[in-house]
Order: sequence, then structure tokens, then C-alpha cells
Amino acid sequence: MLLLVLCAGVACKRQFAGSPIEHEPPFINSIGMKFVFIPPGTFVMGSPENEKGRHDDEHQHVVTLTTGFYCQVTEVTQGQWVEVMGNNPSHFQDCGDDCPVEFVSWKDCQEFIMELNRREGRNKYRLPREAEWEYACRAGSQRAFATGRILETGCGHAPYLDAVGWYCGNSGKRPHPVGRKSPNAFGLCDMHGNMWEWCEDWYGSYPSGHVTDPTGPPSGASRVLRGGGWHEDAEDCRSAIRVGRSPESKAGTLGFRLVKTQ
Repeated sequence: MLLLVLCAGVACKRQFAGSPIEHEPPFINSIGMKFVFIPPGTFVMGSPENEKGRHDDEHQHVVTLTTGFYCQVTEVTQGQWVEVMGNNPSHFQDCGDDCPVEFVSWKDCQEFIMELNRREGRNKYRLPREAEWEYACRAGSQRAFATGRILETGCGHAPYLDAVGWYCGNSGKRPHPVGRKSPNAFGLCDMHGNMWEWCEDWYGSYPSGHVTDPTGPPSGASRVLRGGGWHEDAEDCRSAIRVGRSPESKAGTLGFRLVKTQ
């Protein structure tokens, strides 16, 4: 059954009471990566024209996802990367095993996925599609953040963001261990800030009208990154923020999380 999330305010609060939303039990894999089930549904992707900090590439359109999926509760950590790959590419290694792995390109992420699938004898792990990522991030909210509206666009105090994410206003100019901020209604942590997260899709313009199970452009020069990071202004950690970077790009602000198909 599809979960309709074309709602706001009180309606969404009733529909998404509690955290996480329980449809299927969580899944924990062989190296301790935890995933929660994200049910199929319909939502409005992008941002309204009056949202503070809005970018021109955030055209609103209705998206239906017909198949549920499991989403990793946190970003992939340095410890998880080392367990699978045997090395640590991170710039902030002094942050520890529970900090997100960074300085990984889109292509590096694909190598990690291939090795994890080989290790577990399954071909079910992958990067999230961009629409899946935003649907999971919003968890029923049509506000700038899963917790509420945007009041601060820069590095000043942004109360709704501060509750769920690390950004330039509270990070101390460095990443932080995953899962230290409050989860959204799906039970996902760090969807806003901490690390920009690679998605599977090529970066391009959004389609018009209602689309079903979008997979992005068939080709391109850049892959999508979502969510903002520890060094970003509050406006660049909104649910709708999106940027494109070369699949070879690496930085101490680029990480990822996985999804797993059923």
C-alpha cells in the first residue's frame, strides 16, 4: 500500500507520529550497518518558490515511489569502510571510527558497494536514487527541514536544523560522529548536514508533472550530492538542496549512505 505524504502541518504530524515509522523490522547486516524500511509513497519533491535559500534547480513536482526500500540509518562510517575495504581515505581520521567516511568519490562508493555485495553474497546494496533520498529525508515534511521551517540561512542559530544536523553554525568546522543528532520520523539520522551524500543519479533538470520511480537523466557530467555538510550554511542543508559534482570528486565533506532493496 502506498503511503501518501502530500500533506503538511497537523495532518503530517498525525500520520508520522513516533520515530521511526514501524512497517518492517530494522535490518542489520554482517558488519553492523543498520537499515530501516522506507515504505512506498507519493510526495512533492523540490521546494516552493518562497522558501528561504531556494535554488533555481528545485522545481516542485509530484513523485510516486512504488517500491519500498531499506535506508541506512546513518552515513557510512570510517569503521565500516575499513572493515570492508581495509583502508581509510578520510581526511578527518582523528574523528574516529564512528565518524562518517569522507574524501570518497562516487566511483569509490561503487567499489565499496561491489565489495560489500560480494562479501554478503547478494546484489542488493546501492546508492539511493535522488528521489528516494529526498523522500527519506523529508519523512512526510514539506518544510525546509524534516523538523520545521528555515529561519536562518547562514551560520547563525537555526533551531530546526540544529536539532537534526551539523552545519557551519554548530559543527566547529569539522564532521561529527554519526547519530548524535535527533532522527527524523523515519528514524534516519544526519540527513541534514554533517556530510554531503552521493546519490546514484546523474545531475540534471527535474521533469515536469507527476513522475513515477524517477531515475534521473540517462547520462551527464556530474553525479548528484544531497543534504549539505558540516561546513555549509543552513540554507545549503535543506531537504531540497542538490548539487552536481564529477564522479571523481573527493573532499573532506563528501560521504554517502546506502540503501538496500527488499
